Amino acid sequence: MMEGMAGLEGTDRPQQRVGTAPARRIPTVDEELALKALEQYGSPHLGEARLPSCPESTVAVRRLTRSVALRQWGLSPQLTDYAVLLVSELVGNAIQHTGARWFGLRMLRRRGWVRMEVRDPSRGLPCLLPVSETDVTGRGLFLVDRLSDRWGVDLLTRGKTTWFEMRVVDR
Repeated sequence: MMEGMAGLEGTDRPQQRVGTAPARRIPTVDEELALKALEQYGSPHLGEARLPSCPESTVAVRRLTRSVALRQWGLSPQLTDYAVLLVSELVGNAIQHTGARWFGLRMLRRRGWVRMEVRDPSRGLPCLLPVSETDVTGRGLFLVDRLSDRWGVDLLTRGKTTWFEMRVVDR
């Protein structure tokens, strides 16, 4: 029996190390769906992601935006939520008002700023309308105007790009 031998105590079974193996994090359903959207449409921070102009695309856009803003760029949760909301509004306008079959999403980051762009083939300009507290529609550009630092529209040869920018703190 090994227990009685001097200096060999505890050698009859291997000792377990506690807490040395890295914890393996299981991705959430939202993270998995964001990865699927990245695979399907491409990452809007590496180039333009082109999506079909249908209401279901707004869900993919929210996932793409959250994934890039939070995970790739490390923006704060609040700034990420604002970016997701405002991109959703621009995409909603592109889907509802242009009659296009597709739209493009691009996300850019430079020192101190992020810029989100939604491109569509229509040259019709979006219009910032006055809104009241009881209005349930027509608030998209109002929110973009209030929550972003700058926004605008660039007319292209074929279509337009509607964009907004927000200041960010670089780490």
